[in-house]
Amino acid sequence: MCVGIPMQILSVEGIAAQARESAHRPVEIIDLSLTGPLEPGAWVLSFLGAAREVISAEEAGNISNALDGLRSLMEGGDLGNAFADLEARTPSLPPHLQAAAAQGKTVG
Repeated sequence: MCVGIPMQILSVEGIAAQARESAHRPVEIIDLSLTGPLEPGAWVLSFLGAAREVISAEEAGNISNALDGLRSLMEGGDLGNAFADLEARTPSLPPHLQAAAAQGKTVG
């Protein structure tokens, strides 16, 4: 299983970029082939050294909080507020399931 890591682009040279997860982590070289050209400061979700998706700074923060909570839990700590963004909202169905439910269709 791969875990996406939010990374901020520091500099770009062709299809490669220097990026890092946070100020406390080392700088890494990641591949931008799947996202196209990006400016320094942009946030991406990186899998196995390749940027797969451009994300907002807020989304990067939420993902980082969740990963920090999971690290803490694996080390015997607690989740803290790692999933506060999910706890603060009402669950919703994906659009295609919302449309089916509106038509009275059920999965069975």
